[in-house]
Amino acid sequence: MNNKNLRNPFPTVDIIINTPKGIVLVFRKNDPKGWALPGGFVDYGETVEQAAIREAKEETDLDITLVKQFHVYSDPKRDPRFHVMTTVFIAKANGEPIGKDDAAVAKIFTRQQLEKAIKGIHSDMCLVFDHSEILKDYFEVKY
Repeated sequence: MNNKNLRNPFPTVDIIINTPKGIVLVFRKNDPKGWALPGGFVDYGETVEQAAIREAKEETDLDITLVKQFHVYSDPKRDPRFHVMTTVFIAKANGEPIGKDDAAVAKIFTRQQLEKAIKGIHSDMCLVFDHSEILKDYFEVKY
């Protein structure tokens, strides 16, 4: 097998950050622009857990506690830029998020607001990537 012909998906993490007021989303500075779960690429030498904690801090300025790993999403079409697979974590945090790094804004949304966005009722709130699917799955199994 010739290794230079191998192409692998890029590993990323996304975090469903629960706060007492709701779930944190960020508005992306970069394309594709829209609302997203905080997250990003896993750095070389880093665990997915470390990446989740780092990305949450970089994008929201929140210190999170990971509760559990939720699911892995790996549809090659989930990111329009390239094949990305994500490990999604559920986390908790307190405080008000602040958009930092590649997040223009960080904001807390209620379950009702997010469910409207998932259904396309909240027209000014565009969820990017497959984050509607992730949140829909989360709300279906939330315990």
